[in-house]
Amino acid sequence: MVRSGDVVVDVRLPEEYASGHVAGAVNIPLRELPARIGELPHGQIVTVCSLGNRSLRGAQTLARLGRTAFSLRGGTKAWEAAGLPTVAGPEPVRARRRRFPWRWFSR
Repeated sequence: MVRSGDVVVDVRLPEEYASGHVAGAVNIPLRELPARIGELPHGQIVTVCSLGNRSLRGAQTLARLGRTAFSLRGGTKAWEAAGLPTVAGPEPVRARRRRFPWRWFSR
């Protein structure tokens, strides 16, 4: 069960994520997860993939790194089968990921 306040991490490749994902999920491919753990806030993390196999490995990886993580059983296929909404498109660019020099902006 995904609760309000949980961080949902989609561990699929960006192309898979763009084809449809849980609304609000961030995309960190499974093989990048250990290197990008610092991007995730503290608290409960729910990992998701298409069927649940990669997300289980992702949750296990996060647990080994000291985080509280659970895998969404059945993945996005089960999510959609339950009638829950998904959205398509790439992950939005986050302002904190890219810094622009102030001189690029007009006052």
